[in-house]
Amino acid sequence: MMKGKDFLTLANCSTQEVRRLLDLAAQMKAGTLNRRLAGNYGAPPILGLLFYKASTRTRVSFSTAIYQLGGQVLDLNTNVTQVSRGEPVADTARVLSRYLDVLAVRTYEQQELEAFARYADIPVINALSDLYHPCQALADLLTVRECFGRLQGITLTYLGDGNNVAHSLLLGCALAGVNIRIATPEKFAPQADIVTKAKNLAAIAGTEITITTDPKMAAENAHALYTDVWASMGQESQAEQRIPTFQAYQLNQDLLSLADPDAIVLHCLPAHRGEEITEEVLEGEQSRVWDQAENRMHAQKALLASILT
Repeated sequence: MMKGKDFLTLANCSTQEVRRLLDLAAQMKAGTLNRRLAGNYGAPPILGLLFYKASTRTRVSFSTAIYQLGGQVLDLNTNVTQVSRGEPVADTARVLSRYLDVLAVRTYEQQELEAFARYADIPVINALSDLYHPCQALADLLTVRECFGRLQGITLTYLGDGNNVAHSLLLGCALAGVNIRIATPEKFAPQADIVTKAKNLAAIAGTEITITTDPKMAAENAHALYTDVWASMGQESQAEQRIPTFQAYQLNQDLLSLADPDAIVLHCLPAHRGEEITEEVLEGEQSRVWDQAENRMHAQKALLASILT
């Protein structure tokens, strides 16, 4: 169903596609399904990584995933390619299409990502933009399903900034049947148009969506508590001044005590211990952060396999 398709946002996916990706990722992780892919002319498929932002998990997990599928990766450092000198996206996309089988782009603007997809003749994957982080949401859903054996009826609470991670969680949870609560300071809520998209998807799947400024209400009886940094890449200059505004949204033992007794703790990393999450909670028994990080590789492996075959 996804062969040859771009993966720019979960808003363009169906519930069936998300379920199949998660099933495939789980099978690959368990070792019950192994795939070796062929690219153009029968050669191993080549994944290009074009990252305008720093990356650890996304870069390494994508690289490992394509290697395990029998492919190869080209890490296209923007500082030593012509994009750093202002080559138009349209030109870069069309040229890279002649060399690669699939391209993952991490950039500041969703519009630039969509321009790559418009001009490229190969599938383009969103490896993070200002608006969405869909690969992260796939890994998050896989982690929740591993922990609880299901997604339907699970409640996930996200605390902090209504950023790209929050946007993709809204869409992914709505598609997967996970009730989602987003608790943010008033001026940092997720974008209204994305909330509307998520609610439209939720109406089909029977998912509950709650947007609130009350972190305690959002945490009550939740099965998963999730947070992210309070200032995303590109917002570093705002980090210090945001701390007082976000302090009540810190994922700490007090908030965790309000959640379901078997609740899990999630964070997409990198984490600022003592800010959005305490050391005690991040390293505690209920943390599934490291499983979540590993699942980036399995989810992206399933995504690549689905797009390339």
